Amino acid sequence: MTSVVSPEWVLKVNQLGKIFGGLSENGLALTGPETGSSKDPVTGAIVAAWNVSFEVAAGEALGVVGESGSGKSTVMRCIAGDQSSSAGSVQIRTSPNEQIDVLSLTPSERRQLRIDKIAVVYQDPAEGLDLNVTAGGNIASPLTAAGWRNFSSIRSRASELLLRTEVPLNRMDDVVKSFSGGMKQRVQLAKALANRPPIVLLDEPTTGLDASVAAGVLDLIRGLLEEFGLAAVVVSHDFSVIEMLTNRCIVMNHGRVVETALTDQLLEDPHHPYSQKLVSAARA
Repeated sequence: MTSVVSPEWVLKVNQLGKIFGGLSENGLALTGPETGSSKDPVTGAIVAAWNVSFEVAAGEALGVVGESGSGKSTVMRCIAGDQSSSAGSVQIRTSPNEQIDVLSLTPSERRQLRIDKIAVVYQDPAEGLDLNVTAGGNIASPLTAAGWRNFSSIRSRASELLLRTEVPLNRMDDVVKSFSGGMKQRVQLAKALANRPPIVLLDEPTTGLDASVAAGVLDLIRGLLEEFGLAAVVVSHDFSVIEMLTNRCIVMNHGRVVETALTDQLLEDPHHPYSQKLVSAARA
């Protein structure tokens, strides 16, 4: 499978793999789209993702699309450090002449990376926010982790971010668990952008939201991605999300990438039968 290649990449994922359990000798050959299963029939191991490669440049958004169980969220969690990987590499470019191999870092080094280099917006806001802390307090957390100490400066930055993400400032001191689903996602976005990370990962960012609320959140995300020139990876099963936010896509099925394409080309003329099925279902 040819990699999705981007000039001047900020994030580079190369042959990333994640296996749960122990594979049999021919386990990889016994799993994947051709077999219709991610499960090794001999040992029961799950090949959640295998040989996934792509690059993302600053100001570009890549979509990772597929049905539930396709492996797309596993890829995101391996990049973010929420899960260990079984194979491959993840590199981020921190300067023109410096690259970091994310998967070689210690857990503490990866936590540091999450402070100001890679931000994640989860499908479930409870994964990205402390629901028992105020909106301002959630934004303050990554700022203090990055060394901010002045209370007035922290509060000013939090106010700026809440305004940018369209959260009323009079809700700044309210605990997040009192917010609606759409408002929680906006606070998650504000927190993710606190230290101006060059890379943001979005995992099903509008799933569970009412259609009108989801549309507003998507419009906000698109504007922020463009404004900050972020390198973004957008994981979703929903082609309306992929179409609105991304420039290019990879399609995953049973842990493997089955197609790579520009987003508009994929929607107009999908080549792989699985991609054709997804696009047809989205248009139905």
